[in-house]
Amino acid sequence: MKYLVWISRIVVGILFIISGLIKLNDPVGFSFKLEEYFSQGVLDLPFLIPMALSISIFVVIVEVLLGVLLLIGFKPKITVWSLLLMIVFFTFLTFYSAYFNKVTDCGCFGDAVKLTPWESFTKDIILLIFILILFLGRKYIKPIFNTKINWIIGGASLVACALFANQVLNHLPSVDFRPYKIGANIQEGMSVPDNAPKAIYEYAWRFKVNGDDKIVVTNGEYPSVDGEFIDVETTEIQKGYEPPIHDFTIEKDGVDLASEILEENKLVMVIAYDLAKSNNDFFSEVAGVTAKARQKGYKVVGMSASNEERANKMKKDYNLDFDFYFTDETTLKTIVRSNPAILVLERGTIQQKVHYNDLDQLTF
Repeated sequence: MKYLVWISRIVVGILFIISGLIKLNDPVGFSFKLEEYFSQGVLDLPFLIPMALSISIFVVIVEVLLGVLLLIGFKPKITVWSLLLMIVFFTFLTFYSAYFNKVTDCGCFGDAVKLTPWESFTKDIILLIFILILFLGRKYIKPIFNTKINWIIGGASLVACALFANQVLNHLPSVDFRPYKIGANIQEGMSVPDNAPKAIYEYAWRFKVNGDDKIVVTNGEYPSVDGEFIDVETTEIQKGYEPPIHDFTIEKDGVDLASEILEENKLVMVIAYDLAKSNNDFFSEVAGVTAKARQKGYKVVGMSASNEERANKMKKDYNLDFDFYFTDETTLKTIVRSNPAILVLERGTIQQKVHYNDLDQLTF
């Protein structure tokens, strides 16, 4: 039991630290995932949505601290109980998501590692087993250092997490795991290789033959059956290749102009996924930056999921000399974790991407 506890201690501690740091690198992204869980179609807890970012920061810092405390063996009783309660809750959440197909990605490892709902549930079951071993053998969890050093390590970890959270919240994630990172080409991200695996479907054809139902299963071809066709059910039995970027559009009056605009040699995008939630204090600075960009020969476009009326009001209020185009809100949230933000592109390749606090760092 002593050795099992040590193995479990190392596995759980390291996994919690890695998982927590990945999400702490992008707490805004994790808050979007929590909003999805809190939404009416999932847990139906809409009153928690305004607190999603605060909850996100609290949860990921606790996750990292529990991993650290477990590894150094400090406060084992509180640590193990906290780990058990947390994993029981997350196991329920991932099972609920998988069974009812509510949330397709739990966000356990942010955008660094994508897990299907059932993979997330399996991961939590394995973690639950390790934590149960820790719970049953908690008397074997002994501190590595003396009490003073343990307090110093725990306190330093908390301060480091808080400083890191403050940094990424007021700027952008330190490591960008998304397909819109600097250096990525959007057109290439949307392309499908010639040899990419295709989706495979199974078709269950139902016929009426001599008064009885007869079902014939094929992979697409229409079966030769001497009877009356009733209906067909289609089931995807193997997913095909999905490009990293598959929902990117730049629409104006219902027309997608993405392919045309992304061919611009000098392009500036002002991203504001929801103008009602944007930090309006920075739009005067955005107006100055974009005016300078236009003087340097850049085409400037705004991208938002807000309606045309709100976009026109924003243009008027802040003397913005560019038009807003429609793009899906989720896509804009994925592109950049700032509202507003600015991207600089060259023929679809992202050259610069800045938070509204860093507009002065743009170079044209």
